[in-house]
Amino acid sequence: MPIISRFFGIIIRMFFNEHAPPHFHAEYGDYHVIINIRTLEVMEGKFPRRALGLVLDWTELHQTALLQDWDLCQQHQQPSEIAPLE
Repeated sequence: MPIISRFFGIIIRMFFNEHAPPHFHAEYGDYHVIINIRTLEVMEGKFPRRALGLVLDWTELHQTALLQDWDLCQQHQQPSEIAPLE
């Protein structure tokens, strides 16, 4: 499962050949969420409020790049790293 980005202790990953809709996995300590890239909604899991806000802000900034990485992962190709939130 490739790591797409890391920031403020949050790790963003995508799996190869995942099910639709386009999404990514975020980890923060013992917390894990799955975020829909198009709708910015939590599909599954739980995150602390502030950490979730950071992830959603980052997602909004990099939505196009995330969708490109999603397409790469669907083709079993290495996704590109995406700049962290600063």
